[in-house]
Amino acid sequence: MSYPESAPARRPAVVLLATAVLLVMAIAALAYTVIDLAVLGRTVDAFRSAARDTSASPQQIDDVVTLLRASAAVSAVVTALSAPVLAGLALGLLTGRAGVRMATWVVCGLGLLAGCCSVAVLVGERAAPLRLGAGERGTAELLGLIGDAYPSWWIPLNAGLSVGQGLGYLVVATLLALPAANAWFGRHRPTTPTVPSAPPGFAPAPHQPPPAQTAPPYPPR
Repeated sequence: MSYPESAPARRPAVVLLATAVLLVMAIAALAYTVIDLAVLGRTVDAFRSAARDTSASPQQIDDVVTLLRASAAVSAVVTALSAPVLAGLALGLLTGRAGVRMATWVVCGLGLLAGCCSVAVLVGERAAPLRLGAGERGTAELLGLIGDAYPSWWIPLNAGLSVGQGLGYLVVATLLALPAANAWFGRHRPTTPTVPSAPPGFAPAPHQPPPAQTAPPYPPR
């Protein structure tokens, strides 16, 4: 027996808005990766030019340049990998799977924590710069030149993106916790199909063996 299927409900606006926010964050992550790699070469050149007037040795300058390139590469890789993750979660939310919503909450929590840490590091570098001993005067001078080597708009851009990232994750997590989202994801949970039982009043008959065959009677003589 076939049962008529109910028409699929429309996706609530909160789910569509959360999906749009995740897609925008994925595009912003890719754009930041490209800008980060494009600015690296100019930053290294500006740093080397300013480091010539310090008491640092060429080896110390090369070590700081290696640190700059490594940090930029790690940041670019992490940001680039986050873009497909966010896009995948955005598309998964449209299917109404509860597991995708749970995974989105986990990613939002980790992303919010990372954004807060980034803002704290930027504020800490400005408020309490690193101080080294007298024997490491050259390294201290080089580290002080890193901030000036970047373009003037680079640090405000990083701070703005970190704050925007944290707000984006917070908005997505809040939207997915609203009642409309709960109803949407709740109706898509898999349920165990029920087997129709036999109608009452008709108990199955017990199994009976077939009757034994008897020999035909002998004809009269």
